Amino acid sequence: MAKTKSIFICSNCGYESPKWYGKCPSCGEWDSLNEEQIISAPSGKSTKNRLSHSQGVALSLSQIDASSEMRYDTGMGELNRVLGGGLVKGSLVLLCGDPGIGKSTILLQICEKLAAGFSILYVSGEESAYQIKMRAKRLGVFNEKLAIMCETDAEIICEYIISQKPDIVMIDSVQTMSINAVSSTAGSITQVRECTNLFMRTAKNNDISIILVGHVNKDGNIAGPKVLEHIVDTVLYFEGERNLTYRILRATKNRFGSTNEIGVFEMSNKGLVEIESPSLAMISGRPMNVSGTCVTCLIEGSRPILAEVQGLATASGFGNPRRMAAGFDYNRMAMIIAILEKRAGYFLGNMDCYVNIVGGLRADEPACDLAVALSIVSSFKDCVINSGTIVFGEIGLAGEIRTVTNCEQRIRECQRLGFKKCVIPRQNIKNLPKDEFTEIEVIGVRNVREAFESAVD
Repeated sequence: MAKTKSIFICSNCGYESPKWYGKCPSCGEWDSLNEEQIISAPSGKSTKNRLSHSQGVALSLSQIDASSEMRYDTGMGELNRVLGGGLVKGSLVLLCGDPGIGKSTILLQICEKLAAGFSILYVSGEESAYQIKMRAKRLGVFNEKLAIMCETDAEIICEYIISQKPDIVMIDSVQTMSINAVSSTAGSITQVRECTNLFMRTAKNNDISIILVGHVNKDGNIAGPKVLEHIVDTVLYFEGERNLTYRILRATKNRFGSTNEIGVFEMSNKGLVEIESPSLAMISGRPMNVSGTCVTCLIEGSRPILAEVQGLATASGFGNPRRMAAGFDYNRMAMIIAILEKRAGYFLGNMDCYVNIVGGLRADEPACDLAVALSIVSSFKDCVINSGTIVFGEIGLAGEIRTVTNCEQRIRECQRLGFKKCVIPRQNIKNLPKDEFTEIEVIGVRNVREAFESAVD
């Protein structure tokens, strides 16, 4: 007979406790322990025993054949780049993002390419088969090898997967799945964890690639326990605002490739369209002869991407000036403003300062510091930075401009896109080839004042 017990699980980190605490002992979050009723299945009848086919045999490392890594071409170059070359056979992938950002759309789009040579099962726990058919018709997806299943019972789904042996399975979404042996409701911490474990065993034991769609909470984090991210092989996250057309796909975890690559898409009436040249897309439409705008070059994975940085400095109407940043770290922005006041002589103590990275990009690397500083100074002095000038460099606390990595690659991309002047740290000039950059003027600077004077000339 099944036994029932009550435990308390932290919604933030997944910590389990037999009793309730006001503060989670693991992560320190207040009022995050929720009560869950756990029902243990009778011995010999659990889902794990019925669906697991492993024999418990250990192999030596030399006996394991890893000569050829099987990857499926998704038909979307940007998605393949983020995955590390394609979808790995037998992998478990978690695709997350805000509601309406394009998670279900991109799954149906890659079905059109993959179903041409492989069998695909699309499982939906949120939509009816008719709704999926309507969206597939709008996206132009027509393929006989694409099977649609509307089911929320994870056990039934896994039994069907084992019997039919499809090559790829897509589950939309994991928060709607449930196991009858677990008493809690679908979407709870226990259900999400147990369902994901069940899908993981099914994928690994049968060499079937499974893509899970995951929801996010109001803070933008993946809904469910933190252990969910540890179970899966790859975590993909869609970034961008629903009211903007650009979408950025980023891997926060990838056991089969780099986590530094990003994919850039544009949402259209025909679905997500790949942006082959993100640099042109991010700087297109930028204002000319306007103060407070500056272009920089970021390195995302293995490729450089140009980004427009906008700064605004205006007189504050309150005692405490406001500081706001979109796409840039707020604390680093505050540090740059302090450096501009102390080391460069620009008094911003009574000015409201705002920074925005256009296009929904997230500028995390220090090479963006100089562009942020110059955009603020440009708005403060109301001086226009030359539209053909691009800048990048890290700013130290002493006001110096420090070296950045991949400098040649950045300048090469700037020259390809027609920029005429590039302001970089002075130390980086020593290692540049002398004859390669003939169509762009490269200027090395030591501090912020030199950089601003070089950029406005």
